Amino acid sequence: MGTKTVNKLAVPGATLHYEVTGSGPVLLLIAGGGTDAGIFDGIVGRLAADYTVVAYDPRGNSRSPYDGGAADERVDQSAEDALALLDAVGGDEPAYVFGSSSGAITGLELITRHPDRVRLLIAHEPPCVEVLPNPADHRAFFEQVYDTYRTDGVEAADVLFSRGIGTDEDEPPKPEDLYPEILEMFLRFQSNAANFYKHKLLPFTRYQPDLDALKAAAARIVPAAGVESIEHLPARPIHQIAETLGWPVVTFPGAHGGYASHPEPFATLLARVLETD
Repeated sequence: MGTKTVNKLAVPGATLHYEVTGSGPVLLLIAGGGTDAGIFDGIVGRLAADYTVVAYDPRGNSRSPYDGGAADERVDQSAEDALALLDAVGGDEPAYVFGSSSGAITGLELITRHPDRVRLLIAHEPPCVEVLPNPADHRAFFEQVYDTYRTDGVEAADVLFSRGIGTDEDEPPKPEDLYPEILEMFLRFQSNAANFYKHKLLPFTRYQPDLDALKAAAARIVPAAGVESIEHLPARPIHQIAETLGWPVVTFPGAHGGYASHPEPFATLLARVLETD
């Protein structure tokens, strides 16, 4: 896999933790929700043989603290964070980008704002429900999750959220069955949950992509979804976006987090997709 280097990057309002592994063209991995760079550990080794793989904790998550108090996030700010990382690692060269969930929304905004900096974007299940035919219903669901967090706390919000996005049937691993580093990662994710519900959930799910700008960059965007989650809510928007782009949705192993649950086949397919550039 090569040596992983751990770095910090100051951006307006936060300090980003990022990790670089391998050599070759830059491949930026953008985590979603309350996860962080560690969610991609299972696929980095396969990809680092051919790419300089950059994974990071999005602002407010884990080891990327806000400067001062937390505030509701902005998708444009998240895209500028991604750009700052590309500048720091690869200069002004266009980079490959893989984003999942809200990380895919960041990727869509990045290629919209800076199309010359993205060589190829794989957008895996961006939950931008505003593109769906009935956005009000889905908007109401996410608002209900937010309200549940405010009134009943993280655990109640987790139950409602996982049920609504189709992950409630996933059996969580028992803590005693996890390697210490994996347990540490899951504990980080748990500690991020409150900030996710409070400051990230609504700003990202209310994101309205610029479909005309995406269509102009269609040759460099790969719509993607998990084969086990393709009919669930987070994957539905990518079908609408794919129709606009004129491309089919590429199905990856596993569900919404297939890169973590099925790392080897996921990384193999991702490498193949990247090679199509």
